[in-house]
Amino acid sequence: MKHVALLRGVNVGGRNLLPMKDLANMFVEAGCKDVRTYIQSGNVIFSAPPTALKGLPGLVTERIAQRFGYRIPVILRNSEQLGRILSGNPFLLAGETQKTLHVYFLADLPDRRAVGELDIDRSPTDSFRVSDREIYLHLPNGMARTKLTNAYFDSKLSTTSTARNWATLLKLFELMQA
Repeated sequence: MKHVALLRGVNVGGRNLLPMKDLANMFVEAGCKDVRTYIQSGNVIFSAPPTALKGLPGLVTERIAQRFGYRIPVILRNSEQLGRILSGNPFLLAGETQKTLHVYFLADLPDRRAVGELDIDRSPTDSFRVSDREIYLHLPNGMARTKLTNAYFDSKLSTTSTARNWATLLKLFELMQA
């Protein structure tokens, strides 16, 4: 089964520069096969045995820290999970345009109580829905203008997240099927 690693904050705004070739090599060295990256923002598609998957996020985070000097969270999903995420977007099902859709991927399953305490009015015109380890976002004015940020969700849900826009997710899923 194919997997995707979603790294947070790589090559954004000239910060946390990480060559994709180096990143791909880290996955190969960790025992992954069929490794390929997609765009410069830290998306790695690969196959791996369960033994390699178990500690892979921490291992890659540590290797990046050792080599480049900064800690980058790594979140994994398999092709089956990504397919369910794509088919289950409540905003897409409600007819919203794809260019307004994003997903935050959470490292951990959030506590239901914490989810219930999220402020649905935090960012007027924007909407979100938490489902399992994902947060679906409808952002009509774009990611740059929303108050529904990584920092907000990470602090309220006691986890780490990374976001991808809908077009990127569709492409990642397509590449995972190849």
